[in-house]
Amino acid sequence: MLILCSCSFSSAASAKDKDKNDIKHGLLINVDGLHALDLAGFVDSHPNSALAELSRHGITYSNTRTPANTDSFPGLLALVTGGSPISHGLFYDVSYDRTIFDPTNTTCAGSPGNMMVFDESIDLYNSSHVSLDVIDPSKLPPHLDAHGNCVPLYPHSALRTNTIFEVVKAAGGHTAWADKHPAYDLVNGPSGTGVDDLYTPEITNVGGFDATASVVCTVENDQKKVKAILNEIHGLRHDGTPGPGVPAIFGMNFQAVSVGQKLAKDNADGSCTDDVGELNGQPGGYTDGAGTPTDVLAYGLQKTDEALGKMIQALKDQGIYQSTLFIVTAKHGQSPINSVKVDKPGHFGDLVAGLPDGGTHPAAIAIVSAANCATGSCGFVADDDVALIWLQDQSMSHQVAGYLNTNANALFIDEVMAGTELKLRFNNPLSDSRTPDVIVQPVYGMIYTTSTKKNAEHGGFSFGDTTTHPINASARSNSSLSGAFQESFQRSVRNEQPTCGNFVATQTAVQSSNVGDTVAGDVGPGSYFFDSCGVGRSVQFRIGEARYPICRSHRHCRLLDFGAHLG
Repeated sequence: MLILCSCSFSSAASAKDKDKNDIKHGLLINVDGLHALDLAGFVDSHPNSALAELSRHGITYSNTRTPANTDSFPGLLALVTGGSPISHGLFYDVSYDRTIFDPTNTTCAGSPGNMMVFDESIDLYNSSHVSLDVIDPSKLPPHLDAHGNCVPLYPHSALRTNTIFEVVKAAGGHTAWADKHPAYDLVNGPSGTGVDDLYTPEITNVGGFDATASVVCTVENDQKKVKAILNEIHGLRHDGTPGPGVPAIFGMNFQAVSVGQKLAKDNADGSCTDDVGELNGQPGGYTDGAGTPTDVLAYGLQKTDEALGKMIQALKDQGIYQSTLFIVTAKHGQSPINSVKVDKPGHFGDLVAGLPDGGTHPAAIAIVSAANCATGSCGFVADDDVALIWLQDQSMSHQVAGYLNTNANALFIDEVMAGTELKLRFNNPLSDSRTPDVIVQPVYGMIYTTSTKKNAEHGGFSFGDTTTHPINASARSNSSLSGAFQESFQRSVRNEQPTCGNFVATQTAVQSSNVGDTVAGDVGPGSYFFDSCGVGRSVQFRIGEARYPICRSHRHCRLLDFGAHLG
């Protein structure tokens, strides 16, 4: 699913490949929660929609996978870095790092280790509990920088890899992005300056108004970001003030579909005063296991499509529709689709504590202690439809995993990942300060919460969480693709290969996939140099065929396949 990447291809023949179809702008649209099923059903029932238009002349990936841990941070970072937590180092927006300190520990004294919180709670708020849409540095965890100074750890500083925004900006391009929390400063990358025009209107004010209580108010928050994109298409800044021109790469995040999927009841608390119509009080999600949307979800889909239509028209009005690569994707799905599968028995630590030996068994005590740790180096448990466990005593990980497997039925566990299995998918937690010691995937439909507000979540490894349906479209792309090449894009593609192609600087769109899958990029025959983020390899390309395997281990291997033109 990786569309925009940041290592490079070069070729003596590349100059000959430039033509009238060169892409000048990339518009990346993330629709949280959008399943393959949602997109296919909407396009089929709305043949004149914006999504249908993009589907007709673009490439639709019908069997894609997001990163295995489907939180918003790793999902977005897969798109803008091409990496997974192995490389970029972030598992969740609220996670744990064994090298940082509590925000109140401004001298970095004592033992390191603390929750790493990058959500709406780190905003600067006024006295009315309204976010000022900036980060409050006093709420950030301190860490020791390269010079030994104790400084706040900003989201962008926590990122271990560069972003496509930094690559494009370094090449002289203008960049912009809009998202749901100021914590999405993340996309700036380690430099802190990757995005020229970052707009982050808070959607969830802590102690104040939460737009996600209603699909109507969520759409209103989305519309702020849509307005920003429309301004940027016209060469302005997000707020309508004069700007440097249309960004080389820009985009935004939509929340309406995700909220429409999750709400147990729309506007249940009545806080959205604009939500007074027929949706008020109605259930969200789906009416059946086949993915038929409720009216609440259908509204989110429709309003998102209408917004995309406005963007398409603005691009046409500006005369840049032909030269814009328009990407619609989802950084995560949502589970479960079938509402009868929903089960919310409680938070993971509470379930462990409730076992017969939950208060006496050393493994149970270790889990419960981590779950109850409010601050400091005592571990942490993050849970949604997954549970990530950071232990205070990492030597207990094997014992904890065994205990969880023994109690799998009582804890609604499908799989426990620890030890060798975990290290085959992620970095070694003994050497990486952010990798969990144990990861728990519950049975499908299980959400580790007691909340009555939501009937679906994401964050885990399930089919519903990871199966999305991106569209990669430019106004001319479809006409230049052969039937065989179009067919190849229906195969499984995952977005975990670290950054692999700078589409703005080189007009190259490169995909990466698991072994046996087909991917393609805008390259022609000849000798190329593939730089796998610093590990160079030479490879010979033949017409219609060029394959190159990249293996981390026998269970972590990719096959790149190039040989058709996207331009």
